[in-house]
Amino acid sequence: MRLLNLFRRHLFHNFLKTDRRIGVTADGAERVPHICAHQIGGGHATPDLIIPADARLRTGMALHGRPQVPLERALIVAWDTKAHGIHHADKFFGIRIAGPGRGPERLISLLKETFLHHVPRGLNLGNSWRGKQGKGKKYGAHGLVFSCFATLVTAGDLPPPLTQADFIPFEPAQAALGHSLFYDTVLSGNRNISCAHCHHPDLGTGDGLSLGIGEGGQGLGPERTPGTGADRVRKRIPRNAPGLWNLGARDLSVMFHDGRLSISDIYGNGFNSPAEEWLPTGFNSLLAAQAVFPLVAQFEMAGNPGENEVIGAVHDRIDNAWPILAKRVRTTGDYGSRFVAAFDHINAPEEVTIVEIANALAAFMAVEWTSFDSPFDQYLAGDSSALTPNQQAGMALFYGDAGCSTCHAGALMSDQEFHALGLPAFGPGRTRVFDPYARDVGRMGESNRLEDAYAFRTPMLRNVALTAPYGHNGAWPTLEAAVRHHLNPQAAREAWTQADAALPEIPWLAAVDFVIQNDRLEMARQAAVVPPDARALEERQIAQIVAFLESLTGSTVDTPPFGVPIWFQP
Repeated sequence: MRLLNLFRRHLFHNFLKTDRRIGVTADGAERVPHICAHQIGGGHATPDLIIPADARLRTGMALHGRPQVPLERALIVAWDTKAHGIHHADKFFGIRIAGPGRGPERLISLLKETFLHHVPRGLNLGNSWRGKQGKGKKYGAHGLVFSCFATLVTAGDLPPPLTQADFIPFEPAQAALGHSLFYDTVLSGNRNISCAHCHHPDLGTGDGLSLGIGEGGQGLGPERTPGTGADRVRKRIPRNAPGLWNLGARDLSVMFHDGRLSISDIYGNGFNSPAEEWLPTGFNSLLAAQAVFPLVAQFEMAGNPGENEVIGAVHDRIDNAWPILAKRVRTTGDYGSRFVAAFDHINAPEEVTIVEIANALAAFMAVEWTSFDSPFDQYLAGDSSALTPNQQAGMALFYGDAGCSTCHAGALMSDQEFHALGLPAFGPGRTRVFDPYARDVGRMGESNRLEDAYAFRTPMLRNVALTAPYGHNGAWPTLEAAVRHHLNPQAAREAWTQADAALPEIPWLAAVDFVIQNDRLEMARQAAVVPPDARALEERQIAQIVAFLESLTGSTVDTPPFGVPIWFQP
């Protein structure tokens, strides 16, 4: 009976009333007078109702004198029928309803969240339309109420806002030193490639390619060429160059697409890494530990056997190459004296090791590309006007029906786990020593567990609109294509073509680029892990999710602390 009464009161009786009011209570006691819906929607040219986003206030919506439905954040209503081209009630603004603690109330909350926002659309209530004379109708009281329940996001779904406290602090002098090293080719075996060639800010801190062109290549981004003669590249980089945003976060615990670097004390040095017990100690962060591995990767920065002493040392044992690079750095230009000035424990250039070099690189990358000032971040911090209605609708889908937040969870928008999405396979793959096969088994290559086959780490999403192409191998050229794959992996695989891959032509490697697709058994193995579920969303909803993802772009990404040095030559 209690359930029936609640259903009648909230879902039937109240929605036939015209007295839909918005009010605020302060600390649960003092009441701010209500402003009725008709006062907002009728007769005023530009009436704005502003409810301040004060942490001490609890915003609520009274349903005709009934108990308030508690709202998690303050609400800002800017009602101007001339300024807003609203076609559906669910395109105006969203409200986050705090989840009730008891069974009947929880059911009512669920019903409101999953059903009511479809009512106005289905009955065409609360819409603004223009007739033959071009006169627009204004929203009435019911229109406002339906708008309020349009794009609901339940309390607790959204992550807490990121703040500077969520990131490791770094010394400015060390960051400045890392800035020079990041753009300098001194760290590569043949002195012909820098970190910036594959992670350039003009390309979203990536390289704009599905699979990169590493050591031996020339140029930058999509215009990069594979070189000529004996210096030409011998292999494409097997995985997509990831963006470098927010890698200085304290909660970050794993890196690389397959997670082969993670925080762990299994080897007594703080990390589980490809260097195992040979990785030095003293790194200031996970990011610093990551920085030393591209330096000794043959096709990324080290070069081919016989070309230089760095790659020769790598083939002896991975840690033998780092002292060679450290000596090269500290004896080049003024690097030695700058290390002495930047690190308190360094008294002479001879004391500089790969650890200080990596710490400087990490300091620069973290300072340069920490980003939490996007419209979404502003929304999380309390500015409910920071997102457009379309972006708010996409946010509701992201944290609701589309299921994106299942994996893109938390403040960093990543669960830091590994999932098999069934991306189309191509390229040389990151093969294991005993597996000389043009395929990429993902996490299984690190864990050696069959259940990890073809699974890859969930990427973080700040500034994701800048980091195309998408996927561990850059299979998808646009955000929309990537979203469609997540919603229906099987259909997306069938629709994918080789032209979707951003692969600059390399004639002597062309035979390998798509050879994996001719292997019937391997394709069957990969198809077996493709998620079977598909989420049927309308085209409008897919566009809304993309709009939300675009709202994750930081406001200051074009004005970083350091920028590209004028002497950098791509």
